[in-house]
Amino acid sequence: MDATAAKFLGAGIASIGMGLAAIAVGLLFAMFLSGALRNPAAADAQRPNLIFGFAVTEALGIFAFLVALLLLFAV
Repeated sequence: MDATAAKFLGAGIASIGMGLAAIAVGLLFAMFLSGALRNPAAADAQRPNLIFGFAVTEALGIFAFLVALLLLFAV
């Protein structure tokens, strides 16, 4: 295996993290809406947790994208 193939393979594996982050964001909001519809009084108390979880999940997706770009263009 040459270096170019290894770079593309590593970038492909790193980009799996972006897809998983997208799935996690969807599940995060789906579970929040499910809980908010069951108990609307508690929805306002859980909104900061939702925003924090969204920010952390989105940051992990961006980090995976950054690693993929670094593997493609910097190494």
